[in-house]
Amino acid sequence: MVGKVSERVLAREGLERTDNGMKQTSWPDVPPINQKNYYTDYMKRDDQILSLRLQAEANRDRLVQNAKDRDRALNNTNGDVTLPVDDLQGEDGGPSSSYMDPSKIIVIHPGSQNLRLGFASDALPKTIPMVLATKYPQTESEMYEALPRRKFEERGMDQQHGEEWSKKYQKACNDLKVDMRQNKRKVLPNSKDLVVNFNRRTEPEIISQHNDPLQVEWTDVSTLEDGGSESAVFIGHQAQRVPDDSNPKFKLWRPIQNGWLNENEYPTQAHLFNDLETLLDRAFRWELGLKKSTEWKQYSCVIIIPDLYDKKYVEQLLHLCIEWFEFSRVAFIQESMAATFGAGYTQACVVDCGAQKTSIACVEDGLCIEDSRINLKFGGWDVTETFIKMMLYDNFPYQEINLRRRYDFLLAEELKIKYCTLSQANISVQNYDFHLRAPNQPTRKYMFKCYDEVILAPMGFYDPSIFDNSHKLDKRRQLIDRSYNAYDVDMPDDPTSAAQLAILAHIQPSVTQTTIPASSFTGAPGEMGMATPSKERSNPFNFLGHNNNASATPGTSKAPSPAPDAGVSTPVPAPYIFGASSRDLNGSPAPSARNGGTPAPNGSFLLPTTSFDNNPTSNQPLQRTAKDLATERDSVLPVAPLDIAIMTSIQNAAKGDEKKVRELLGSIMVVGGGAKIPHFAPFLEERLRARRPDLQDKILVSRSAREMDEQVVVWKGASVFAKLATNDSWITGGEYKVLGSRCVYHKVLWQY
Repeated sequence: MVGKVSERVLAREGLERTDNGMKQTSWPDVPPINQKNYYTDYMKRDDQILSLRLQAEANRDRLVQNAKDRDRALNNTNGDVTLPVDDLQGEDGGPSSSYMDPSKIIVIHPGSQNLRLGFASDALPKTIPMVLATKYPQTESEMYEALPRRKFEERGMDQQHGEEWSKKYQKACNDLKVDMRQNKRKVLPNSKDLVVNFNRRTEPEIISQHNDPLQVEWTDVSTLEDGGSESAVFIGHQAQRVPDDSNPKFKLWRPIQNGWLNENEYPTQAHLFNDLETLLDRAFRWELGLKKSTEWKQYSCVIIIPDLYDKKYVEQLLHLCIEWFEFSRVAFIQESMAATFGAGYTQACVVDCGAQKTSIACVEDGLCIEDSRINLKFGGWDVTETFIKMMLYDNFPYQEINLRRRYDFLLAEELKIKYCTLSQANISVQNYDFHLRAPNQPTRKYMFKCYDEVILAPMGFYDPSIFDNSHKLDKRRQLIDRSYNAYDVDMPDDPTSAAQLAILAHIQPSVTQTTIPASSFTGAPGEMGMATPSKERSNPFNFLGHNNNASATPGTSKAPSPAPDAGVSTPVPAPYIFGASSRDLNGSPAPSARNGGTPAPNGSFLLPTTSFDNNPTSNQPLQRTAKDLATERDSVLPVAPLDIAIMTSIQNAAKGDEKKVRELLGSIMVVGGGAKIPHFAPFLEERLRARRPDLQDKILVSRSAREMDEQVVVWKGASVFAKLATNDSWITGGEYKVLGSRCVYHKVLWQY
């Protein structure tokens, strides 16, 4: 063993240290990476996130201020004082009730047809049609073709409405007769002939104005001033009552259609956002009585958004409420989550039938199960249009009806509400009447008969091919592009789910295929190839878990090392498609989305043997990026029978757990205006029992609790959520100015 070398030996050999010990540079020394564990605790603690740190500081400052106020009150009265209840903390240790004043919180639920808003302290919201009217050279009935779409120049009904649709309608009529006979219902053989012959020879009766007690008060546009900006816009019921032949002419604009921003009818993005802002602004002023915008800083706002939302839509609403309306705080809640709050359920499969979309999601312990969310693009509006189309096919006496006209649209909604049903006991040939009230025209009274149209139109929920779905994707993504990941500009970031992907794959199997064989481009026979198994997305911001950048020098930490990314060599299970065989998907497993983003990670689409060889004779598959897959998914309209969609949602939520399937099938709740059709819930229950006869005694479909109107359950649940004392999802104006839309990631209750 070598002994210690003395300093004299070092000096003699010239190895003695003679410098002053100063560093050569002021740059910090970078320690070498510990390859065994180089994970850090960056963004893993609340004090490292600005939004959470500001919230903790605000709570601490409020507690300090309350303590000072209490001491000051005790000192001024020599200890003989009873402190007010509002000055104390809540039972759960949260802020005081004065800080969460329900009368200072506005709850907004925007929809395709109606806008519901009110204060959190209100028992019921105010319902306003989601439409506004502005001056325009043409009305909407002059700009667009008539609805229902038909060829007026053709003579026969089959040619007017299309032979394909006519065959579907005749088949539905025959199937209904067979079903009614099986259920021991009386079916007359000439029912259709009675209806058609009576409607063909019916003439309207003219009623003079002084004999009509239910005259409609049309909006008076003669008082408009050219320079009056406040009077140049009508919203809600006033907009719907603007006469079609008014001078000047007005056009109706609907900012939201089919559950997303209306890009089809708007020429520019600025026009769309401006109308959305104007509609909300007028609603606050005229419906809630908030005339002065200077008072809005005292109010907070809770916004209800869809379960499957576009991030650009959410960010635009946040920008409007913080920057334009200057509310002090804003919070977001999903529709299905709000529905369970309103009904008082802890676990449910929520079926929300709106005007132009139907959303399905399973909720457990107050949070939506991500992979169970489904958004179908049909609703009560499609039932109205199909009901009128069926009656026109059976020689409805008012053949000139056009749902683009305002008074005809209101008439069609009235007829649907009065006569549509899903109960076979109410199907019979009966005489009905309606009054047509048009502006500047005498009232006309029509007599008509109908038979099975009243039940076949709502049954379109279970056979959506009877609806007109041809124009619902027009100009999609033309004005507003999809959201992309902040760290990877080519990775789409809008949320999706395994259940929604299963619905799309059932319609078009190629949406799940990450590679395309070259034979599909050369015309060679054969099916599409198998999809490349893709791994499940991990935390998109945890780049330290991938050793892709050798120059990265993260610091060490005592935090335990996370498990390696699962699925690197193991395929992710395909989403469950109810009623579909493996051949429906061509054997391609669909990737799963766990973090609410597009279900595929970076680079998972590239096979080692894959290349961009343009040689048509090459047998190597072509690569598809995440953007390509998202573009193809946007081109597929999500439409499926309601019962199949519910079973698909439940199966993807349960992930193979039969006990959970039984629990969710026993707690199905239907809400929304489309669910107000008589006998809707029992009919849905029968269809689900036919799909799962082994669980007939477990399936239960219920309406909202406490006999509450199905249309306001979601709004009521959001008002309950707004009044929670320990609500940590508020976004303040200061946080938004510093972080922008990034603060939503840390504030909402789900994976954004």
